[in-house]
Amino acid sequence: MEHEQNIAVYPGTFDPLTNGHASIIRRACSIFDTVVVAVANDTPKNTLFTVEERVDMVRDSFADDPRVETESFAGLTVDYAERRGARVIVRGLRAVSDFEYEFQLTLLNRKMKRHVQTIFLMADYQWLYISSTVVKAAARLGGDVRGLVPDIVYSRMREKFGYPYPLDPAPDPDD
Repeated sequence: MEHEQNIAVYPGTFDPLTNGHASIIRRACSIFDTVVVAVANDTPKNTLFTVEERVDMVRDSFADDPRVETESFAGLTVDYAERRGARVIVRGLRAVSDFEYEFQLTLLNRKMKRHVQTIFLMADYQWLYISSTVVKAAARLGGDVRGLVPDIVYSRMREKFGYPYPLDPAPDPDD
């Protein structure tokens, strides 16, 4: 009997991909055979990076992990998940404030496609306080966001904002 692929979709804007997102992706990979990082093309958010740049940064950040696929998508996440053969949508939660919005989305998705489930992964404690919005705001004002985003994202943000911090590795936040 052939093994059916266990595919999950992790949708988001990823503008930019943070270490919190990366942690959720790695943890989802321990549960699913394939995690499709679905970068939203349709977003009401004013994005810093183009959809192509966001896809490239996620791909580059996970280039060594064949379980992670990345592509952009448009339209409803549940429709995209169905097209990809995924029965699960992964969502990350940081705090109680995320829950109400995610709960509404999940119920709406469930109403549209009952066979597509949503699972929530809590952010690791060291990433509870960061979001793409906060990281962008800090970087826009010249703040050093090393250690909050993957190295490739840090490099792209330096290029985008032209801020002076070096490319040397960030100190380990657990030290």
